[in-house]
Amino acid sequence: MKKNIPYMILLPGIILLVFFLMVPLIASIFPTFLPKNGGIGNYIAFFQDEYNRGIFWRTIRVSGIVTIISLILGIPTAYFIAGLQKKWRGILMAMTLFPLLTNSVIRSFAWINILGKNGVINNFLLSVGIIDQPLSLLYTEFAIIIGSVYLFLPTMIMTLVGVMENIEGEMLEAAETLGASPFIAFIKIVLPLSIPGAIVGSILVFTGTLTAYTTPQLLGGNQKMLLATFLYQKASTLGDWNAVAIIALIMIVTTLIVMKGLNVIASRMDRREMNHA
Repeated sequence: MKKNIPYMILLPGIILLVFFLMVPLIASIFPTFLPKNGGIGNYIAFFQDEYNRGIFWRTIRVSGIVTIISLILGIPTAYFIAGLQKKWRGILMAMTLFPLLTNSVIRSFAWINILGKNGVINNFLLSVGIIDQPLSLLYTEFAIIIGSVYLFLPTMIMTLVGVMENIEGEMLEAAETLGASPFIAFIKIVLPLSIPGAIVGSILVFTGTLTAYTTPQLLGGNQKMLLATFLYQKASTLGDWNAVAIIALIMIVTTLIVMKGLNVIASRMDRREMNHA
């Protein structure tokens, strides 16, 4: 009986997941494969359309760039936070989490005030004479990337801190005793041990950017549409629910492929480190 307790605890959650997520999802996507609705030709036609392909590749490109930037900024930041005393670590973790307590719409409007033609950046550049007329920073991929990094960087940092906290300080001290500089110790010890957190953080950031609606809509508009905003347009403006289901499945499959790819990369890196050891 005791062996079944964990399964009994999970059962309510599994039932809710199946009936309120999986069943509606399957009910929405399955009709797209019926011959009367176009069948598999729906998906072929989607990628044959140049406009649709542009939106798809823009989404992948933006999500990838946001993930890479979040990794580059998140790894040293997380390493710094993880190395602090517990009191200061808690303060910086709270500061990292603070932006997540603010609604994404408000954060996006803040970036509109910063990137707009009458925004902070343009006003500063005009005042110092660097430019003669305002730059078009808003409603660009650049704006979406900046807003998305600001949105998801705390998630990357929190994931990496959780992993780096568990790296024994004695390992770094031993490496430095053997002649390794702090930078080499970081590259040879901290980075390899942080791979699990980096992979999880990358998956969260990539899928979050891929599926985000508010930030791309407010900062990119209809000029730089991503799959999430494209899906919303099909649903709210055109009422084309067959197209909505097609886009939704493409987003799901893309997410699964990226997750699988990152896991494969992590496995290969682990095997390489074991072989070197």
